[in-house]
Amino acid sequence: MSNATHLQRVAILFSGGPAPAANAVITAAASAFRRAGTEVVGIMHGYSALQHYDAENRPLVADEEYFVFKDKDLQGLRNTRGIIIGTSRANPGKKVRGPADLDDPARIEPLMRAYQGLVALGVQALVSIGGDDTLKTANLLYEVQKRLPEEAPRVRIAHVPKTIDNDYRGIDFTFGFFTAVDVMARELLNLRADAKSTKSYFVVETMGRKAGWLSYGVAVAGEAHMVIAVEDVVGELALQEDVKDPITGAIRKVTKLDVYALADRIVNLIEARESHGKHYGTIVLAEGLAEMLPSSFTHEVGRDEHGHISLGKLDIGKLLAQIAAERYEQRTGKTKKLTGVQLGYESRCSEPHAFDVMLGCQLGLGAYRVIAEKGLDGQMVSVAGQLELRHVPFSQLVNPKTLMTEVRFIDRESDFHRLAHSMETRLPHR
Repeated sequence: MSNATHLQRVAILFSGGPAPAANAVITAAASAFRRAGTEVVGIMHGYSALQHYDAENRPLVADEEYFVFKDKDLQGLRNTRGIIIGTSRANPGKKVRGPADLDDPARIEPLMRAYQGLVALGVQALVSIGGDDTLKTANLLYEVQKRLPEEAPRVRIAHVPKTIDNDYRGIDFTFGFFTAVDVMARELLNLRADAKSTKSYFVVETMGRKAGWLSYGVAVAGEAHMVIAVEDVVGELALQEDVKDPITGAIRKVTKLDVYALADRIVNLIEARESHGKHYGTIVLAEGLAEMLPSSFTHEVGRDEHGHISLGKLDIGKLLAQIAAERYEQRTGKTKKLTGVQLGYESRCSEPHAFDVMLGCQLGLGAYRVIAEKGLDGQMVSVAGQLELRHVPFSQLVNPKTLMTEVRFIDRESDFHRLAHSMETRLPHR
């Protein structure tokens, strides 16, 4: 039996880093609701204004912090760059560190302000679009509402997974991933031609946060000669470091990247290619490797709103290029130019790939179906197979003991992992 009810007004919110086809998701969701006679509100720049809402002192400002979608806003929008409602990394749930905090009024205050702001707008449901941190926030909003008095209004929530990193549990591919791979692969091919012309090497760091999905995709499509991601830090590339837990003070062993072992592997690659008369190459490193650097490399680096280390500031491509060049000269007595390059930001608002537009539209339509047709709450929209819609309860995606989400890494036994490394230059066993 359907739980569908007519909704007077719903809101759409986008949070976190941009991703190609964001406007396809927004267009499809807004159009579906509007066709059903529901008014659609676009919340501007994520939770920036909502988390500070106060009915008397800080009401939401129309056409600045939110607006009501009209036909003209949606015309020709799905293939456009950027995000029509903007985004931010504002995090109203950052004070909540576990289930017990959900009963602490001080810790949930920004979440309650966001809820009250939505209710003040007359919103009965929210389409949340964002990464795993935004999913965490959506779940927190869902959880705090479960603790409200029975007569309090409810804002049902459907979350659409967004990340160019493709490291999301509960869905095969996230919108924007294929566009990002395409954009960065084309850049890598340009660098490959440069390297060939100048008899040099480029060590390219690609976005992707902790997992290797983007780096592997870029390496395959961009014809890299080597790719290394977090999933590859095993054996000679791994070392153990004692790390102190900031809360308990307990010391535990953590796997870190042996930077010098990786530099030596790069030198091995250079020598292997030189033995076949090839004096150039491109190497792709996943930015997540930066989080695996020993503490001596990271102690002065800050963290963002969600507690993540600022990976871009570490520039691991430049670091490895410098160390590998030194190791090459020590080993051979010759010099070799290695240049570190970072890729990623240029892909986030690039023109979306047709597949990402189709995927984004299906996910946006799926949000409508979850909320309006099925009458569900606390669900993430997903697809499988040939864009067949699915939905996954937040409870299956968020750890109930920590309220944290988990990164989806590449299985080292998977065919995708095997594909990426089968396309590399083969190194001789040492």
